[in-house]
Amino acid sequence: MINWSQIDTVLLDMDGTLLDLSFDNFFWREHLPKEYSRQRDVPLGQSRVVLEELSNSLIGTLEWYCVDHWSEVLQIDIEAAKHNVKEQIKFRPHTVKFLKFLNQLNKPCILVTNAHPKTMELKVATMKLHQHLDKVISSHEFLLAKENEGFWQLLEQREGLELSRCLFIDDSKPVLTRAKSEGVGHLLQILHPDLTRPPLPQGEFLAIHDFDELMTT
Repeated sequence: MINWSQIDTVLLDMDGTLLDLSFDNFFWREHLPKEYSRQRDVPLGQSRVVLEELSNSLIGTLEWYCVDHWSEVLQIDIEAAKHNVKEQIKFRPHTVKFLKFLNQLNKPCILVTNAHPKTMELKVATMKLHQHLDKVISSHEFLLAKENEGFWQLLEQREGLELSRCLFIDDSKPVLTRAKSEGVGHLLQILHPDLTRPPLPQGEFLAIHDFDELMTT
């Protein structure tokens, strides 16, 4: 499926790729609405509507991923709230086995996530991802989300990458579309980011459900 001789570096998304997206869906759609409802003393249904409207207004922007932004807007310590339910963070199937497989191939692995650094650090520490990755990068370091114009050129320049010889794995079609337009040579979509929900339909990108589909040489 992948010609590994054409790949110098593997760039990996975090949520929905290495980690099960069910944590994030649970946090933003269940836990946080209940916390907002409790703190503001408003009905849960109203809380859900408020949060959904705020979220929809920011989709595709860096603020949508920003813990500090949401903490300020909602007057809730989002970082602390995530720590309170961190036991629900978990890997997608075969993640660790796949990372070890890449290590055996001598392919540098770089985490490239839109998650805020505070969230990234929590998840990396909780799942001990540092053991398997050469570097972890939050898009917040560039003041751009991965789907924003110019992100991939900045990443290439700062990290000394040759994007045409990178494999980038992500579950988000808008992110993959931007990466393709900015020169990332090899793209792969994860079709089952949230294990509690049905898989996504396959689109234009090469795609897999789980990493075991890639572990052949």
